[in-house]
Amino acid sequence: MKAEQITQEIREVNLAFLMLAQHLLQADRAEALYRLGLSEEAADLIGALTPAQLVRLAASSTLLWRPRVDDEMVWSLLANHSREGSVPAALHASILVAGRTAALAAA
Repeated sequence: MKAEQITQEIREVNLAFLMLAQHLLQADRAEALYRLGLSEEAADLIGALTPAQLVRLAASSTLLWRPRVDDEMVWSLLANHSREGSVPAALHASILVAGRTAALAAA
Protein backbone atom coordinates (compact mmCIF):
# COMPACT_ATOMS: atom_id res chain seq x y z
CA MET A 1 0.00 0.00 0.00
CA LYS A 2 1.41 3.37 -0.99
CA ALA A 3 1.83 6.20 1.50
CA GLU A 4 -0.60 8.41 -0.43
CA GLN A 5 -3.25 5.69 -0.35
CA ILE A 6 -2.80 5.26 3.41
CA THR A 7 -3.11 9.03 3.92
CA GLN A 8 -6.30 9.10 1.83
CA GLU A 9 -7.79 6.25 3.83
CA ILE A 10 -6.94 8.03 7.10
CA ARG A 11 -8.75 11.12 5.80
CA GLU A 12 -11.79 9.01 4.90
CA VAL A 13 -11.84 7.42 8.36
CA ASN A 14 -11.52 10.87 9.94
CA LEU A 15 -14.48 12.18 7.96
CA ALA A 16 -16.59 9.12 8.73
CA PHE A 17 -15.76 9.37 12.44
CA LEU A 18 -16.56 13.08 12.65
CA MET A 19 -19.83 12.65 10.76
CA LEU A 20 -20.82 9.70 12.96
CA ALA A 21 -19.88 11.64 16.09
CA GLN A 22 -22.00 14.64 15.08
CA HIS A 23 -24.95 12.42 14.20
CA LEU A 24 -24.77 10.48 17.48
CA LEU A 25 -24.33 13.67 19.51
CA GLN A 26 -27.45 15.17 17.94
CA ALA A 27 -29.46 11.97 18.44
CA ASP A 28 -28.43 11.08 22.00
CA ARG A 29 -25.54 12.94 23.60
CA ALA A 30 -25.11 10.63 26.60
CA GLU A 31 -25.02 7.54 24.43
CA ALA A 32 -22.59 9.22 22.02
CA LEU A 33 -20.23 10.10 24.86
CA TYR A 34 -20.25 6.47 26.00
CA ARG A 35 -20.06 4.80 22.58
CA LEU A 36 -17.36 7.09 21.21
CA GLY A 37 -15.44 7.56 24.45
CA LEU A 38 -15.53 11.33 24.08
CA SER A 39 -15.07 13.86 26.83
CA GLU A 40 -17.68 16.57 27.28
CA GLU A 41 -15.22 19.12 25.88
CA ALA A 42 -14.45 17.08 22.77
CA ALA A 43 -18.16 16.47 22.23
CA ASP A 44 -18.84 20.21 22.46
CA LEU A 45 -16.13 20.95 19.90
CA ILE A 46 -17.20 18.24 17.46
CA GLY A 47 -20.87 19.13 17.83
CA ALA A 48 -20.20 22.78 17.01
CA LEU A 49 -18.22 22.12 13.81
CA THR A 50 -19.67 23.53 10.61
CA PRO A 51 -19.61 21.25 7.57
CA ALA A 52 -16.63 23.18 6.15
CA GLN A 53 -14.73 22.89 9.45
CA LEU A 54 -15.54 19.19 9.62
CA VAL A 55 -14.13 18.58 6.14
CA ARG A 56 -10.98 20.64 6.87
CA LEU A 57 -10.38 18.80 10.14
CA ALA A 58 -10.94 15.43 8.49
CA ALA A 59 -8.32 16.28 5.86
CA SER A 60 -5.57 15.81 8.43
CA SER A 61 -3.16 12.97 7.75
CA THR A 62 -3.29 12.13 11.47
CA LEU A 63 -5.94 9.72 12.65
CA LEU A 64 -8.34 11.72 14.83
CA TRP A 65 -9.61 8.84 16.93
CA ARG A 66 -8.02 5.87 18.57
CA PRO A 67 -9.47 2.58 19.70
CA ARG A 68 -10.28 2.59 23.40
CA VAL A 69 -9.53 -1.09 23.63
CA ASP A 70 -5.84 -1.33 24.42
CA ASP A 71 -6.06 -4.28 26.75
CA GLU A 72 -5.30 -7.81 25.61
CA MET A 73 -8.03 -9.23 27.83
CA VAL A 74 -10.71 -7.01 26.26
CA TRP A 75 -9.56 -7.90 22.74
CA SER A 76 -9.65 -11.56 23.68
CA LEU A 77 -13.18 -11.26 25.06
CA LEU A 78 -14.35 -9.44 21.95
CA ALA A 79 -12.65 -11.90 19.61
CA ASN A 80 -14.17 -14.87 21.42
CA HIS A 81 -17.59 -13.23 21.30
CA SER A 82 -17.54 -12.78 17.54
CA ARG A 83 -16.27 -16.30 16.98
CA GLU A 84 -18.43 -18.24 19.43
CA GLY A 85 -21.36 -15.89 20.02
CA SER A 86 -20.62 -15.62 23.74
CA VAL A 87 -22.94 -13.00 25.23
CA PRO A 88 -21.28 -13.07 28.69
CA ALA A 89 -17.87 -12.39 27.12
CA ALA A 90 -19.26 -9.43 25.17
CA LEU A 91 -20.93 -8.04 28.28
CA HIS A 92 -17.74 -8.45 30.27
CA ALA A 93 -15.77 -6.60 27.58
CA SER A 94 -18.38 -3.80 27.50
CA ILE A 95 -18.23 -3.43 31.27
CA LEU A 96 -14.43 -3.21 31.21
CA VAL A 97 -14.47 -0.57 28.47
CA ALA A 98 -17.22 1.42 30.21
CA GLY A 99 -15.30 1.35 33.48
CA ARG A 100 -12.18 2.67 31.80
CA THR A 101 -14.17 5.38 30.03
CA ALA A 102 -15.70 6.48 33.33
CA ALA A 103 -12.30 6.50 35.00
CA LEU A 104 -10.82 8.65 32.23
CA ALA A 105 -13.75 11.08 32.39
CA ALA A 106 -13.32 11.45 36.15
CA ALA A 107 -9.58 12.12 35.85
